Amino acid sequence: MHNIEITDLKKLTQMVKDAYGYDFTNYAMSSFRRRVNRILELYNFTSVSNLIDKIKVQPAFVEEVVNEITVNVTEMFRDPSFWREVRDHIIPNILLNHKSINVWHAGCSSGEEVFSMAILLREMGISDKVKLIATDLDNSILNKAKKATIPIKNMELNEKNYIRFQGSASLSKYYKEQNGHAVLNPALVENVSFRKHDLVQGGIFNKFDLVLCRNVMIYFNQNLQNDVLKKLHESLFKYGYLIIGSKESLIWCEIANKFIVVNNEEKIYKKIRE
Repeated sequence: MHNIEITDLKKLTQMVKDAYGYDFTNYAMSSFRRRVNRILELYNFTSVSNLIDKIKVQPAFVEEVVNEITVNVTEMFRDPSFWREVRDHIIPNILLNHKSINVWHAGCSSGEEVFSMAILLREMGISDKVKLIATDLDNSILNKAKKATIPIKNMELNEKNYIRFQGSASLSKYYKEQNGHAVLNPALVENVSFRKHDLVQGGIFNKFDLVLCRNVMIYFNQNLQNDVLKKLHESLFKYGYLIIGSKESLIWCEIANKFIVVNNEEKIYKKIRE
């Protein structure tokens, strides 16, 4: 473990922001420090200064750094009770008033949440009524998501989650095994548009009936969470739903009074005011 000073972290974030436009200045300091430490160990750097020098002489390296800083451990049908709630209540409620649905997966990482949603919609028989937009800051992880392949070793946990979700088939119905990977049926993701988008600095680009931004904001400090939640609020139609991660909360933020709590356990909120 390296003893990383806050001044070093500030130098790093400033340089990456000025030179490449990635803004980590409002990331939660403890988790940011942990990620930077991991990078130093992975690439055998002796200090943050070495890391900064490497990025300066090799601009492409910044993508690998961003990848490490924003990496999210993800699984399919994570929190199965949450997915049951989406299937049994949230989507049927939206369909009471809409013939079609727009869904945004904000900070989609390698796509497991998107694939879960695609399977859920297929089992509900409404894939053709739903457009999914999945965004992330990190190009390499987006490219991974677009391939819709998952290491086969992860499928045992995914299958367990799916069984607890009470899916109507077996997860193995949705993929073929190839070279140690589960390759998902391409038809599953034909209604998904994967796009690069920066939650911190990007603008509002569409209106949605349902926005999932789960386990993304735990890495942000309160100011940044506030800004991002304002954007998510603006991106929702009135009476649209916002879903955040189990360790995250809306209660304290400026726009809290523009939502009602639909399900506190699963962190599901409904927009009631513009």
